[in-house]
Amino acid sequence: MPSEAPSRPLVLVHGLLDTPRLFSRLERRLEGQDRPVLSPHLPHRFGATPLRQLAQQLDDLIQERWGLETSIDILGFSMGGVIARTWLQELGGAKRTHRFLSVGSPQQGTLTAQCVPAWLFAGLADMKRGSPLLRSLNGNYSDLQAVECFSFFCRWDLMVCPGWQAVLPIGTSTAVPVWTHQQLMSHPRSLDLLNEALLH
Repeated sequence: MPSEAPSRPLVLVHGLLDTPRLFSRLERRLEGQDRPVLSPHLPHRFGATPLRQLAQQLDDLIQERWGLETSIDILGFSMGGVIARTWLQELGGAKRTHRFLSVGSPQQGTLTAQCVPAWLFAGLADMKRGSPLLRSLNGNYSDLQAVECFSFFCRWDLMVCPGWQAVLPIGTSTAVPVWTHQQLMSHPRSLDLLNEALLH
C-alpha cells in the first residue's frame, strides 16, 4: 500500500558511463510512494575523477537538498555503490542513513579494472581489487553496522568480475536471476527485488 511506504528521502547514485536516466524504470516503480528522490548527475569524466572526490560532491548535493540531519535511504549502482559507501564511511553519511542498497557494485574490487593506470583514470583504479580506497573501506566498516545493508549482484556479471564478490562485508546479499550488469537496473525481476527492499 502506498500509504505504508517509507517517507524517507531516497538518493540514487549512478555508475560509470551512466546518467540519472538509468533509474527511470525504478523511479516509475516508486511512483505513488510518499518519498522524495534525489538522483544527481556526478561527472566522473570516463573514470578519471577519484571516487572520494565524487563522494564529496554527493555529500554537498545531499546537504544542499536536505541539510545535515534528515534520515535517508541510498542506493548505488555499479561504481555508484562504491561512491555511496565512501560517503557513508568517510564523510559521516552512515550517521543519517537508514538503508543502503549496493547493486552490482565492486565492493571487493573488479578484475576488469586491474590494468587501468591510476594516473590516467583514478576513479577506475579505485575499483581495482586491493586498491587503497577499497582496502580502507573494507579494513574498518564499523560505521556500516548502524545501517541496514543489502547487496544485489549478478553471478555472470562481466563488468564487475567475479560477480559473486560484488557484495558488502556486512548485511544480506542476493544473487539476482539476470544475465548482465545492466539488467540489474532494468529487468522486472531485479526491480521487484529492489522495490521490496526499499519498502521494508
